[in-house]
Amino acid sequence: MGIVVGYLATPEGRAALDAAVQEANIRGRSVVVVVSSRADEPAEQRALVESELASVAANLTSQGVPHEVRLLDGGDVADDLIATAEETGAELVVLGLRQRSPVGKLILGANAQRVLFDAPCPVLTVKPKH
Repeated sequence: MGIVVGYLATPEGRAALDAAVQEANIRGRSVVVVVSSRADEPAEQRALVESELASVAANLTSQGVPHEVRLLDGGDVADDLIATAEETGAELVVLGLRQRSPVGKLILGANAQRVLFDAPCPVLTVKPKH
């Protein structure tokens, strides 16, 4: 069992990764970093993502955090996170959420909502610090 985290190179993605590492350290678990990609993504964009993930992996290694980094070609973030959580027997999924306007707070993003409802384990949502 481990902690599954959805990651993008954004403030929300970094906040999610930080929270996942904190939870993994508290629980004595590993972290599975999941990044969803599209099969038709341009090669330049894919290379940037792979470079960012190499940096993430190096950072986790330097912190002594057991981890796995998965770059998945499913293209559907919610499906990728749910499938990874099911496959790994995750005990927690961590998601980063954007800051929203007062009206936007009434509507949760479709991917976040699907993960919250369909994940096989608890889901922790975090926002980046200002």
